[in-house]
Amino acid sequence: MSKFLDRFRYFKQKGETFADGHGQLLETNRDWEDGYRQRWQHDKIVRSTHGVNCTGSCSWKIYVKNGLVTWETQQTDYPRTRPDMPNHEPRGCPRGASYSWYLYSANRLKYPLMRKRLMKMWREAKKLHRDPVEAWASIIEDADKAKSFKQARGRGGFVRSSWQEVNELIAASNVYTVKTYGPDRVAGFSPIPAMSMVSYASGARYLSLIGGTCLSFYDWYCDLPPASPQTWGEQTDVPESADWYNSSYIIAWGSNVPQTRTPDAHFFTEVRYKGTKTVAVTPDYAEIAKLCDLWLAPKQGTDAAMALAMGHVMLREFHLDNPRQYFTDYVRRYTDMPMLVMLEERDGYYAAGRMLRAADLVDSLGQENNPEWKTVAINSNGEMVAPNGSIGFRWGEKGKWNLEQRDGTTGAETELQLSLLGSQDEIADVGFPYFGGEGSEYFNHVALDNVLLHKLSAKRLQLADGSSALVTTVYDLTMANYGLERGLNDENCAASYDDTKAYTPAWAEQITGVPRAQIIRIAREFADNADKTHGRSMIIVGAGLNHWYHLDMNYRGLINMLVFCGCVGQSGGGWAHYVGQEKLRPQTGWQPLAFALDWQRPARHMNSTSYFYNHSSQWRYETVTAEELLSPMADKSRYSGHLIDFNVRAERMGWLPSAPQLGTNPLYIAREAEKAGMTPVDYTVKSLKEGSIRFAAEQPENGKNHPRNLFIWRSNLLGSSGKGHEYMLKYLLGTEHGIQGLDLGKQGGVKPEEVEWRDNGLDGKLDLVVTLDFRLSSTCLYSDIVLPTATWYEKDDMNTSDMHPFIHPLSAAVDPAWESKSDWEIYKGIAKKFSEVCVGHLGKETDVVTLPIQHDSAAELAQPLDVKDWKKGECDLIPGKTAPHIMTVERDYPATYERFTSIGPLMEKIGNGGKGIAWNTQSEMDLLRKLNYTKADGPAKGQPMLNTAIDAAEMILTLAPETNGQVAVKAWAALSEFTGRDHTHLATNKEEEKIRFRDIQAQPRKIISSPTWSGLEDEHVSYNAGYTNVHELIPWRTLSGRQQLYQDHQWMRDFGESLLVYRPPIDTRSVKAVMGRKSNGNPEKALNFLTPHQKWGIHSTYSDNLLMLTLSRGGPIVWMSETDAKDLGIEDNDWIEVFNSNGALTARAVVSQRVPTGMTMMYHAQERIVNLPGSEITQQRGGIHNSVTRITPKPTHMIGGYAQLAYGFNYYGTVGSNRDEFVVVRKMKNINWLDGEGNDQVQESVK
Repeated sequence: MSKFLDRFRYFKQKGETFADGHGQLLETNRDWEDGYRQRWQHDKIVRSTHGVNCTGSCSWKIYVKNGLVTWETQQTDYPRTRPDMPNHEPRGCPRGASYSWYLYSANRLKYPLMRKRLMKMWREAKKLHRDPVEAWASIIEDADKAKSFKQARGRGGFVRSSWQEVNELIAASNVYTVKTYGPDRVAGFSPIPAMSMVSYASGARYLSLIGGTCLSFYDWYCDLPPASPQTWGEQTDVPESADWYNSSYIIAWGSNVPQTRTPDAHFFTEVRYKGTKTVAVTPDYAEIAKLCDLWLAPKQGTDAAMALAMGHVMLREFHLDNPRQYFTDYVRRYTDMPMLVMLEERDGYYAAGRMLRAADLVDSLGQENNPEWKTVAINSNGEMVAPNGSIGFRWGEKGKWNLEQRDGTTGAETELQLSLLGSQDEIADVGFPYFGGEGSEYFNHVALDNVLLHKLSAKRLQLADGSSALVTTVYDLTMANYGLERGLNDENCAASYDDTKAYTPAWAEQITGVPRAQIIRIAREFADNADKTHGRSMIIVGAGLNHWYHLDMNYRGLINMLVFCGCVGQSGGGWAHYVGQEKLRPQTGWQPLAFALDWQRPARHMNSTSYFYNHSSQWRYETVTAEELLSPMADKSRYSGHLIDFNVRAERMGWLPSAPQLGTNPLYIAREAEKAGMTPVDYTVKSLKEGSIRFAAEQPENGKNHPRNLFIWRSNLLGSSGKGHEYMLKYLLGTEHGIQGLDLGKQGGVKPEEVEWRDNGLDGKLDLVVTLDFRLSSTCLYSDIVLPTATWYEKDDMNTSDMHPFIHPLSAAVDPAWESKSDWEIYKGIAKKFSEVCVGHLGKETDVVTLPIQHDSAAELAQPLDVKDWKKGECDLIPGKTAPHIMTVERDYPATYERFTSIGPLMEKIGNGGKGIAWNTQSEMDLLRKLNYTKADGPAKGQPMLNTAIDAAEMILTLAPETNGQVAVKAWAALSEFTGRDHTHLATNKEEEKIRFRDIQAQPRKIISSPTWSGLEDEHVSYNAGYTNVHELIPWRTLSGRQQLYQDHQWMRDFGESLLVYRPPIDTRSVKAVMGRKSNGNPEKALNFLTPHQKWGIHSTYSDNLLMLTLSRGGPIVWMSETDAKDLGIEDNDWIEVFNSNGALTARAVVSQRVPTGMTMMYHAQERIVNLPGSEITQQRGGIHNSVTRITPKPTHMIGGYAQLAYGFNYYGTVGSNRDEFVVVRKMKNINWLDGEGNDQVQESVK
C-alpha cells in the first residue's frame, strides 16, 4: 500500500498483542522519523560558551551541520569535584540554550552600517579632500553639518557600507581628535573582560596604544561593592558556588539565586539535603524564597537597619554575655578591633578621630619606616605595640607584613587587648551620628537625637608633640555604636531587645517591618552555627542590596555580622557577593595585552560614573547636596559646594582619574615645555599652580574639554547600563530626549564652586559613536557607525567566572556569518588604517598623562593624616603625593598596527605583576616566541606576534600565574619576600603545568592558586575568599592589615560613616515637580522604582530573542502590588506610564501579590526595540528602564591616596546606584504606536 493510504488506515491496523492486551505490535511506516533525524544530525561538535555577563560561564556543545550552527546542548565533562561534593554540571539555562537563534535571525547584523546623512557628507568630503583627516575636519568643523547627523541618532536611516569605508572614517576621526584636542578625548566602553577577555582586550589595546581612555564598568554598573575595598582592600573576592555545599547556614540576602545564578542553583538546593538551613531576605516574594526555610521581607532599602539589629544580638549574646572563645580569638587576630583610636574634643563630648599611629608617640615605638602608617594597640601586658601587618610594614621594608601575633619592633610574640574596659583612665562621653530619624517621607523613621552620646573606657596618652590625647579601641567603639550596655550606665544603650533605641531589634522592627522575634532568632541561629562549626555560616548577597546610594552601609552591615562570627576566610562561610562576572582569573596575564603595557606605561583609565555624570551633564540637575549627607558632628564649612565639586577636588588631589585630563591637548605640553627649557612634568606642575593649565573637569562645557569619539563594544550602553539615559541622549548625542526637569539655573539650585557654570549646557558632545555588536541593539540605533561582530560561536576567546574555578574557551565553531568579524580582527583593521591615515599628522609624540594615586603601590601611603588641597594653599603640589602622578609616554603613532600585533619589549625590561608584587617574565617571553613566532622586520622586529585571537589568548595563558605553574611559583615567592613567610608550597605541585588554548578547547581546566586572589584552588578545599589571609597569615591590603571595620579617613568621619550606621534611602526629589503636571485624567501615585535582574534575558541580551519573547510576555513590563494597582485603577496587562523629572517609559503592568505596597519593579534591561508604544508625557517612543534614572555620586567613594581607599581601575570610585529613585505611575489613556498605520487605541478609563 502507499504511504498515503497507510496513514488513512492507521487507526484500523491490527497486530499481535502482548501483556494481556496492554501492548500491541504494529508494522507501520516510520519515514516520519527522518525529519527529526535530519534536524538533529550534525557534522561536528565544538566547545564554546556565552560571552555574556551572567557569571554562569557554562561550557556548551555547539552542533554544526553544513557549515551552520544548528543547536547547542550543555557540556558535562567538567573536572570532577572531591568525592564528598556534588559535581559542577549540569550548568546552563534556557537563555543560553536559545543563543543559536541569534546567528541567522533578522536581528543579526550582517554588514557594516553607517548613518545615511553621515555617509553622504563623508563621500562628498572625500571628493573635495584627498586627505581623510581633512575630509573629516570639513564635516565636524561645520556646525550645521555636525548637528544634522547628530540629530538623526536614534531615528534609523542606516545604510550598508564597506569595511574599507568605515575603517577609514573611524581612523580619520580618531587622528583628527588626537591631533586637535588630544588622545584622551577618544574613549571606549566595554564591560566585564572575564566574559570574553580577548575581545575586551582588542579594543582596549587599540585605545591604549593611541592614548585613548578606557572607561570602567564594575563601578558604573553598581556591581562594585565599595564596602569590599573599604574592609579588605580587595575589589571583590568571593567563594565559588561549590563552597555553598560546605556551609551549614546560608542567608540569601537580596540575591535571587535560582533566577540570576541558574547554573549554580543546584548547589543551593543540594546543600539542604545535608541539613543546612537556608533563609531568604527579599522585600518581594522572589524565587529564592521558595527554596528557603524562612523568608524575611524587610522594606526595600532598609537592610542595614536589620543587619545592625542582628549584629546587636550577636554582640550581646556571643561576645559580651557569653563570650565564645573562637569569636574572641578571631576578632583579636584578624580584625582592627584591638587598634587604638584617638578621641577628639568637641563641645561637651568627644568624637572618634583617626587611628593612633606609631608616629604619634614618642620615638615612634622604635619604628623608622613609615611610622605614620603603622597602627597601634595595647597588649595583654599593658604595653603599647605596633603589631605586624599594618600597611606601613608592606612598603619600604620586608619580612614583617604578616599576621603573626608579634610586636613589629621587637619581634616578640604578643597578644592584643580588645577592650580598655577595666583598665581605663577615664570614662568618656563619645558622640555617634544618628541618621535614622531623617530621610524621605516614603520610609519609616525612628526619631532620636542626631548625635547619640555613649560612655566609653579610655586611656590618656602622651603624644610625640608634647600634648596628650584620650584613646579607645575599635572594639569598644563598636560595642557602643551597636548600643550595648556594658555596666557604664549609658542612657543611649539598650537594657533589652524591646527598647526602641538605636540598632535594637525593636528599633529595626519599626524601620524594616520585620518582627523583632524573627531578627533575634536568625541572628542567634547564624551565630550559634558559626561558633559550633568555626565559621561555616554564609551570606549570599547581590544587587538587591548593592544598587542603593548607601550601598556600603548595607554591605558593611552584613560584613560586620560575618566578622563578629569568624566566618570570613573559612570554607563554607563568609561573604558571597555575586553581581557581575568580575572574576578575570588570569588577570595579570591579561592586563599587558589589554592596556598595551608591553609597549608603554601607564594606560589611561577613567571611572565611568564620574565620566558620565560630568559629560552627560547630569550634574546640572543635581538635587542632593553635600550638606544633607554630612554627619551632624562635621564642620560643614569645609564641605561647601555641589557634588561635582567634590569630584573635581578628588581629581586634583590625585584621588580619582580624570578624562579628558587637562584643559589642553596633552600632546602640546611637551612642545611648550621644551620651548620653556623645562621637563614636561615640571612645566605641567608650574602651569597648574599658575592656572594657565586647568583640569578639564573644571570647564566641562567650554567646547574643548569633553569626549569626542566613543567606541562601544560587548556592551549595550544606551539600552542597558546607561543610567540617566535621557541626559545621554541630549548632552552626549544631541538627539531627541525626554527630560522633564529643569536644570540648576532654572530651578535655583546649588551651583558648583569648582566647576564653571554656563546657562546653556552643551548638547551633542560626541562627534562619532562607533558600536560593535552581533545584533541591532538600542545602542546601535543611536550610533553613527555599527560594525557587525562575530557571535560567541564564531570566534576564539576565553571565559572565567567567580562561580567556578575553571577557564574555558569560546571557539569558532563556524566562520563569522556574512561580513561580520571578530572583535580582534575589527580593531586590528582599525589600527592598520589608523597607522596609514595618521602619517603627516601624527608621528612620534610625547603624551603627558596624569595618573591617580594607585592602590597596591607604595604611593597609597601618600596622604597619611588629614586632607590637604594644594589649590587652597594647604600644601604644595607634589605629583604622586598631593596631586596625581604626572608622567610622559612616548607614542609612535605610525607604528600603532605593528605594536598592536606584537608583544612589546617592556615585558622583558620591566617584567609583570599585580596587586603590589612583581616578577621576571624572560622565560615566558621566550616561550611566546616559540608559540606565536616573531616579527621578521619593522618596529617590532624579533618580538612575539599577536596576529590572531589565539595568539592573544596564548599571551594571557603564558604570562598569568593562574595558568602557568612556573609563574605561579615566582608570584608566591615574590609575595613571600613581603611577608617573611614561605608561600611557594601553595603552587609547587603545579609548577610544571602550563595550560594552552588547545587544552581548554579539549576540556575546561582548573586554574592554579595565585597570590592575585585570596583563596586557594586546591583538591582539599573549595575556593573561598580570605582563606589565605586566615590560614597563611597574609594581611588584608588595608591600613591595619586586618579586616577594617573602622574607616578613619577624615571624609569618612565627617560624612558619618567611620563606623556602620543606618542611612535611609536618599530623596532624589524627582516626582513632586511632575506629579499631575501633564495629567491624562487617571490617578497618579509615587512608587519606589527597582530594577532587579530578569528571568528572560541576561541584561538586554536574549530580551529580543524570539524563544525568550515567546516564553515571557513579549515586551517591557512593570510589576506592582495589588493594592497600588487598585488605587490606580490598573488591571493586569494594562498599558501604564512610569515617569519623573528624568524621563518616562511605557510598559505593560504585571499586578501581583508577591510585590509589596509602595514599590514597583521593572526587570533590568528591557529595551525600546520590542513592543513599545509612545509616551503620553514625552510624545516619543516609550523609553527604557534608565529613562527615569539619574546618577548621584557619593563623596566618600571619591577618597584616594589612603591605604585601601586609593584608586584602582574598577576597584574603588563612584558607583552608578539607582534604587533610591521614585517614579509616578499611572494608567495610560492613549496607546499611540507612532507608526502612522492607524493602530492607535484608547485604553478604558479607570473603573
